[in-house]
Amino acid sequence: MEKRYKGLSIFEFQKMYPTDRECYKYLAEMKWKNGFICKKCGHTHYCKGIKEFDRQCTKCRRLESPTAGTLFHQIKFPILKAFYIVYDVSTSKNGISSCELSRKLELRQKTCWLFKQKVMKAMESSQNFPMVGKVEVDETYVGGQDDKALGRNEGKKKIMVVGIERGAKGVARWYGRVVETASKVNLGGFMRDHISSNAEVKTDYWSGYKGMETHFPKMTREKSGKKGENFKQMHRVIMMFKAWLRGTHHSVVNLQPYINEYTYRFNRHKMGEDIFENLVQRMVAKPPYPYKVFIY
Repeated sequence: MEKRYKGLSIFEFQKMYPTDRECYKYLAEMKWKNGFICKKCGHTHYCKGIKEFDRQCTKCRRLESPTAGTLFHQIKFPILKAFYIVYDVSTSKNGISSCELSRKLELRQKTCWLFKQKVMKAMESSQNFPMVGKVEVDETYVGGQDDKALGRNEGKKKIMVVGIERGAKGVARWYGRVVETASKVNLGGFMRDHISSNAEVKTDYWSGYKGMETHFPKMTREKSGKKGENFKQMHRVIMMFKAWLRGTHHSVVNLQPYINEYTYRFNRHKMGEDIFENLVQRMVAKPPYPYKVFIY
């Protein structure tokens, strides 16, 4: 398992990014690697801005920083500490809580929680790489004990639909989504977003999957055996996710970002040291994510 998650060591990271300057330089190189284009007038020539890595359009004089228009936009604490958060979230085998980040970086817990929400925003699936081959789909409840949770639609627990792609040595990839109800509309939407129409999909006999064969012609439905014995790998993946959620974060209000975080690392466990760079690239490519959008 340690080898599976081997990546950029903390010593290598500290050597690459010793100060804020190296972080801003890295962001500038990544943001404008294909050349500068003014977002206001479209001009492609620039001159040096107020700060070292800022760029100013020579036509309309618009000033732009390396963090502007990215998920690092208007950051209120040192950019080096933001890089440490991205590093810890992406490379820690079991992730890291905002409380632990607060302790390590000497930042307020809420500050760490807020910025981590932006990091998890970058971890969202692009839906550009649907699962192929042998795929299984099932739903599960996520949440604490709820005496009112009878059937699949009641109580305070959240319903989560899960899809796994079988590999030669277990589960190659997985995706999950929180849904209001286990209806055909919700389950079908998830499957169409994350599964190739040519995949060999296997589900149980829940009515929400009825009729999906029109979009997935190789789909089969099986009665779920005692304790899910014919969906063993699916249930194992679900239990691993629940154990991770309880162990690292205990309980959460908005579940989907944490599904995205777990999925991002699980599906990239072979990426090694490149996972940090990949996540920073995603944060640079995505637009700002204001706090008012996700504070609940």
